Amino acid sequence: MPVAAHRRYPAPPVDELVDIGANLAAAAFAADLDAVLDRALAASVRTIVLTGTTVGDSEQALRLARQRPGMLFCTAGVHPHHARDCDDHTIAALRALHASAEVVAVGECGLDFFRDLSSRPLQERWFAAQIELAAGLQKPLFVHDRDASARVHALLREQRARYPRAVVHCFTGDEQALRAYLDLDLHIGITGWICDERRGMQLRELVRYVPLERLMLETDAPYLLPRTIRPAPASRRNEPAFLVHVLQAVAQCRRQPVAELAAATTASARAFFGIS
Repeated sequence: MPVAAHRRYPAPPVDELVDIGANLAAAAFAADLDAVLDRALAASVRTIVLTGTTVGDSEQALRLARQRPGMLFCTAGVHPHHARDCDDHTIAALRALHASAEVVAVGECGLDFFRDLSSRPLQERWFAAQIELAAGLQKPLFVHDRDASARVHALLREQRARYPRAVVHCFTGDEQALRAYLDLDLHIGITGWICDERRGMQLRELVRYVPLERLMLETDAPYLLPRTIRPAPASRRNEPAFLVHVLQAVAQCRRQPVAELAAATTASARAFFGIS
């Protein structure tokens, strides 16, 4: 059966989508990345921003991005889980990565008070350092917030006049957090969380309040497989080709034509990351 005709990979309803966050440097994609990227293209996902979560992971994301010029780009940063591994060389190493044109944002950086795999003071120290890096480079921030919206907002607000743009990736917060981020003129990234009938009900209501020009879509692959996929893959691995399921769920929640939403989120993503 042709890839695009399968229910997991519905016939693309649009010409172009941008997946703003996919962890394609993860081991889960090591064996079949080319096939994954071909399926993405068949599903109209023309551009993918690979997420860097450590210096080493960011280096690997950049190597992959260079293999598919014009389709793959990446971020370079340190996820809050790995703040404990940062040292005096971390920011210099990230700055060197950002000299490459394929690296389009600083991050994934932020705070995670849900797992606390690094101490909160360390998380805040290295998040602040990466905000400073983005300000110096005049590059956007790719921000992680898990159960830490008050502190993430406070740190972003302190320096808001200095960095150009930021997206709160994989937003799953409440209305207060959403409105606070929107008041800072931030962008919001929506994942397959919105397809989850158990955890995503609040997000299904809140997504209507995000201005269209500040809304972007992402898979966070291999995580957050949309629960609307039938049949679900046995591997439970998410991939960029499944972005269409996120698109359809967001369009339904916003009562908006799918093609209109696709065009707007694609334009927003390209402008946000400076991808022509």
